[in-house]
Amino acid sequence: MTDPLPSRRQFLGAVAASSLIATAGCLSSFDGRTDEADETTLALALSRSGDTLRDPFVVDLADTTPDWDEAAFEAVLDGETYTTQYRKPFFATPDDPVYARRDGTYYRLGSIVVGEAEAVHPILRLRCADSDTEDGADAVAADSLPEGDATAVRIAQMATRARGNPGGAPWGLVQRGGFVYRGTDRVESSELLANEPAFVTYRDRRYAVEISRETFYEPIYRAVAEPVADSPAEMEAILRARFVDARFDRADLSAGARDVVDAARRDAYEESHPYSAAYRELLRTMHKRAYLDGNIRKDAGVDDEGRTFLRYDGVYYDYRLAFREARS
Repeated sequence: MTDPLPSRRQFLGAVAASSLIATAGCLSSFDGRTDEADETTLALALSRSGDTLRDPFVVDLADTTPDWDEAAFEAVLDGETYTTQYRKPFFATPDDPVYARRDGTYYRLGSIVVGEAEAVHPILRLRCADSDTEDGADAVAADSLPEGDATAVRIAQMATRARGNPGGAPWGLVQRGGFVYRGTDRVESSELLANEPAFVTYRDRRYAVEISRETFYEPIYRAVAEPVADSPAEMEAILRARFVDARFDRADLSAGARDVVDAARRDAYEESHPYSAAYRELLRTMHKRAYLDGNIRKDAGVDDEGRTFLRYDGVYYDYRLAFREARS
């Protein structure tokens, strides 16, 4: 079983966030106190998505690799039952839906839990080895291992580095403090599991290898496909209703607010409170009044409902609003 891929929403969010972070540095939470407003800024980043939302959200399953999703989709359309373990069909969640088109009909794809399976899986955990000669054992280089083992080491060392440090680890990949080997093919092809070396090196760091075998209780998923639209226009309307929370044109804004949009499209735009008239106008037009009125600490961000798109002059943008510490 290969490693799960990032979802479309994660990818889209990363595009906008990378622009924001590159300009603004590390983002921090805002305590909402006006007496410290000069120590924080509100940053806005806009990342162009395109002229339609169908491009990022409607996928051609025939082009996906591996072909799990295509097989699941075909089975459901044929009235057959298709179940999976370890992963959700289509990698779809309520907040990250997947849509596909077949013979002019658009389907929303997803899954439901229909059972539970008990399984024992090997887990790779790594421990920092302070001495190159600890126990006198040689270390195996991660890049000399099969691809599956190299991936396991890369993910397991993320958990090791995160212990006792802020920032955490990608817990969707890290499980039980390490990497869980799932799937017969991955286990049988693993040199680490077969030989259980004492140490492994990754990026010039030496780690002690700890392998255990533990019991898991895993959901069994059944793939589902629900028809939702019979034309591109209907599909587009569904996606707008689902993801777009502000729609406006250049003519709706003052010259100052247009300049803010242009700056946010080039790079992250930021201001400290009290915001300029142009920034306040844009935030109101985006329906982000919580950032202007009331208790910002409690209210800002609570009205997003998972939507992160706006439509400006007929073009969709994925956007991010975040508070950060002002530069000294």
